[in-house]
Amino acid sequence: MTNRAFRSTRGLTGGLSLLLSGALATVALSGCGAPSYTYVADSSAGAYYKVPAQWHEISQQDLNAAIKAAGGSSAGIWTTAFDANTTPSADHNGSISLAQPYVYAQVGKLSSTGSAQLSYDAMRDLWLPVTSTARQTDASQGFPGTNFTQIRDQTITAKQGVHGVRETFQYTFGGTTDTFDEVVLTNADQTTLYTLEVHCTDSCYSQNQSNIDTIMSSFTVGSPT
Repeated sequence: MTNRAFRSTRGLTGGLSLLLSGALATVALSGCGAPSYTYVADSSAGAYYKVPAQWHEISQQDLNAAIKAAGGSSAGIWTTAFDANTTPSADHNGSISLAQPYVYAQVGKLSSTGSAQLSYDAMRDLWLPVTSTARQTDASQGFPGTNFTQIRDQTITAKQGVHGVRETFQYTFGGTTDTFDEVVLTNADQTTLYTLEVHCTDSCYSQNQSNIDTIMSSFTVGSPT
């Protein structure tokens, strides 16, 4: 049975209303031989990242269904997901204790309220409670994760005013420790939110850290050059 640890981004930041931002393009680029990476782009929003070519893309239909089943909505947002598991599943989008990395990306427009409420701490807490205030609040409401450990807390400043955070942290669920690696970015005027997240067990993360670092560092907003 799937154990769902994630919450909808709408509930985490007090009404970040996300509106449709663009169309997906995925291109496997290669020189000689098999391609090394699949390049993923929301060209209209200027968001790009890459994943190992052998990882499996989750179909949009299956991803939308999984988000809906978890109590969220994919309406009006650009979403993509890739699964390194040999048996890929959109259900891994909200699952814990995964033996292989699962990648999820999302881009959407912020409402005026969401833009005004967006802070670095709101970005940190977008998917799971990371700040001490959010952890305390969520623990009092029955959040099942324990033994929070923060591995990375990095503020990002990029070109053209793009800014945000990269957070890497661990939670234990039912005796199994999971590692989460997230980048959350916004543009200069905070009208668009860009997110990329990878998660799996701590042992899986350690074994795949080079690939995961490549994915996270490839996440680009704006011109890729």
